[in-house]
Amino acid sequence: MEKKKWVKQIPLFIIEILVLAAAVGILFVVLRTTGKDGVKKDIIDKEQIAVNEEVKQKVTESKEPDKVNEYTGVYNIAFFGVDARDENLGKGNNRSDTIMICSIDMDKHEVRLISVYRDTYLNIGNDVYKKCNAAYAFGGPKQALGMLNMNTDLYITDYVTVGFEGLMEAVDALGGIEMEVTQAEISHLNNYQISMVGTTTDGMHFEANEGVDYTPVTEPGMQTLNGLQATAYCRIRHVGNDFQRTERQRNVLIAMMEKAKTASLGTLMSAADAVLPHVVTSVDVEDMLPVLGMIGDYKVTISEGFPFRDMLNGGPIRTEGECVVPISLEENVVRLHELLYPGEAYEPSEALKGYSKIIEEDTKDYLIY
Repeated sequence: MEKKKWVKQIPLFIIEILVLAAAVGILFVVLRTTGKDGVKKDIIDKEQIAVNEEVKQKVTESKEPDKVNEYTGVYNIAFFGVDARDENLGKGNNRSDTIMICSIDMDKHEVRLISVYRDTYLNIGNDVYKKCNAAYAFGGPKQALGMLNMNTDLYITDYVTVGFEGLMEAVDALGGIEMEVTQAEISHLNNYQISMVGTTTDGMHFEANEGVDYTPVTEPGMQTLNGLQATAYCRIRHVGNDFQRTERQRNVLIAMMEKAKTASLGTLMSAADAVLPHVVTSVDVEDMLPVLGMIGDYKVTISEGFPFRDMLNGGPIRTEGECVVPISLEENVVRLHELLYPGEAYEPSEALKGYSKIIEEDTKDYLIY
């Protein structure tokens, strides 16, 4: 069923950035093959990351925690994209405009990408209920990981965060990426390019600065986008809604991963040089080695948004403004686990059932339909 107009009106004022692919498809490949150093390593106390107790017990008892050096099973890692042009990638003013779960099935060589809509009304990791992208601003990646765990019944302890400039420079270092651009997207793609290289004229409109290069997209169809164009493409919010915006982000991620598979070592090294200053991660390179050895065989098999489109509602929730609301967080989580762990029946934890009830009670008087 087509969603009503409220979906298209979800405020998306902060610059949207997807600068995550380089960390997966490029960063670790180069670090492994060249011994190149320079990535900002975050030594995070994983015991302090919030996780629903039932989930933690199950993982501990199964002796199959989500660690890559197990060489088998499913490894989940969180990706965050933040607008941090000063390269401060931690908590503070950085709301995570891109929130993604990358689930790697090392037995089937499959990658499943789940975008969490940043305006989703959730427990932000401390029993406060707000738009979920606030978790990163309040408590940095540790709280953002806790937010994901508490609202999904997952046990994610690793993350990659990338700042604003990383996407543009990594795409350029790869020689561009192939993307299908529609006629409706062209004007917005070009306007976002100007906004990134230009000067504001009245607070809303921009003019390109003299002498600053940007290449307008003039025709629809499959074409090679450079770094500035790809970043502008990820930011488009006026064609479709937040569902389409996050789908564009995942498509750019997939295109970069595919380009990295066939890139030369020199190209990968250049891409790593470009992205390293804009990346912080909790992951040890050696933990990624089993995946890297098979990276060329991996395929993205699932690309979805959370909450799922037929299982959400929305509306202006008190002072939070327009929010995406899971109709039932509990039912959304059951479906999520079905996608990430095919063939396994899942019963949500009691803690998650409690969050689901609170969200329902908090939002029931504000939903559009």
